[in-house]
Amino acid sequence: MGTKAKEIVSLKVDELLRLLNKALSDEWLAYYQYWIGSKIVVGMMSNHVSLEFKEHAEEELKHAGMIVKRILELKGVPILEPKKWYEESNCEYLIPENFDVKSLLKQNIEGERCAIDVYKKLLDFTRGKDEITFQMVLEILKDEITHEDELQKILEEDLHVLK
Repeated sequence: MGTKAKEIVSLKVDELLRLLNKALSDEWLAYYQYWIGSKIVVGMMSNHVSLEFKEHAEEELKHAGMIVKRILELKGVPILEPKKWYEESNCEYLIPENFDVKSLLKQNIEGERCAIDVYKKLLDFTRGKDEITFQMVLEILKDEITHEDELQKILEEDLHVLK
């Protein structure tokens, strides 16, 4: 492999590492958003929603671990400073302004939709080039879609029944 080819491969790996670190930032912020939401949520079905948020927080933390593992396998360095998570995140961290169930559900649905878009782009970036990362991203994407569906169901069906 010539020097030019090595540079191109290196640039692609560098870009993948950059994208993975941005996704890592998203996961840490999503973890915190769910975790804090589970503590502050109030209103109808708040106990149920709190448990759902705790479960999602654990899954976001699992995703962060998967991404860190892959970054290290690719000989990269994960973001080490928590303040960088906010700076590097693809998805805006939405500070809770209202602690009611409906507001927090909507906020987290918006976060999941952003995550879904991020992981779809990562799938496109890795498709046919890096099967290991592709499969990891696919697994995470499935979880994010499930999260969005679960939250949407609670918002639309469960809260509607209680009105």
